[in-house]
Amino acid sequence: MPLIDPHPINAAAVLAWYDRHARDLPWRVSPADRAKGVSPDPYRVWLSEVMLQQTTVAAVQKYFLRFTQLWPTVFDLAAAPLDAVLREWAGLGYYARARNLHACAIAVVERHSGIFPKTSEGLQSLPGIGAYTSAAIAAICFDERIAVLDGNLDRVLARYYRLDVPVRDAKDELRAALQANVPGRAGDFAQAMMDLGATICAPRVASCLICPLQPDCLGTRTGDPTMFPVKPERGERPVRRGHAFVMTDAGGDVYLQSRPGKGLLGGMTEVPTSEWATDLSEVAYPVAGNWRHHGQVVHIFTHFRLELEVWSSEVPADGLANGWWSPRSALKGEALPTLFRKVLAQAGLD
Repeated sequence: MPLIDPHPINAAAVLAWYDRHARDLPWRVSPADRAKGVSPDPYRVWLSEVMLQQTTVAAVQKYFLRFTQLWPTVFDLAAAPLDAVLREWAGLGYYARARNLHACAIAVVERHSGIFPKTSEGLQSLPGIGAYTSAAIAAICFDERIAVLDGNLDRVLARYYRLDVPVRDAKDELRAALQANVPGRAGDFAQAMMDLGATICAPRVASCLICPLQPDCLGTRTGDPTMFPVKPERGERPVRRGHAFVMTDAGGDVYLQSRPGKGLLGGMTEVPTSEWATDLSEVAYPVAGNWRHHGQVVHIFTHFRLELEVWSSEVPADGLANGWWSPRSALKGEALPTLFRKVLAQAGLD
């Protein structure tokens, strides 16, 4: 039995709303300019879509502007050292995206002479580009008539169809329903639906009276569309524990090292830590010193909660061969993820 009643979406009404109310975003070509024949730059759209995964528009904009200032074309990004890309990415989280971003830029240059494929299928041959990102680029840049279904659209469609189960249980039906309604202006339609989810049909507030989908929205008829989407049952997030060691030399420089290239926070910069385990181990300092305890930092990853006990000590500058000493004034320029900036701040070195 179908989980939704896939009644039509009034794409014309959605586009008319978008023509008046489209958000002004640095990677976007406005609907007025699009109508004049201005084409979106696939490099900028791709870059924005990768940055926006698991991250908000507000958080992404300054990173996007910085990246495009440093590396205005895919050729520039492909030629950049990976360490520089990771350093500029620091703070955005989900760092595998940065490594895939760099690898993808190289692939576009080496395999396609710097020209992005124009179909969602072709785009998925590139590193780090999956079904959603390929659909977004193909629709926005090339008007491929393909459903672009992100978290905002999950919410809009769950309310529109009054979906009584979690979105994950009806993803294929929602995608098929959206696909059936994609108009010729596929790129503008995709961005319009994203904007509806971000501004009108928001997570905690549904401004139904000004929504172009309101006349046919089944969620509106319940009197409380914010009941949708239905939340899936979620188990308790597991906890891992460990110790973090902040070492300074006599001149105040901070000892840093690189994490392994693969895995969580791969290739990013860190201070040494113990193993992260279910049970907190006895503290084993990496070198002898007058160690002080600074309390605990907590950081939430997607699949677990991390609790680190923070220790600091002044230590001799020699005898630590796997990393480097960074002046405190240079810490802002290091590729430190948020977790380790928290650790440094806890130790009084922010």
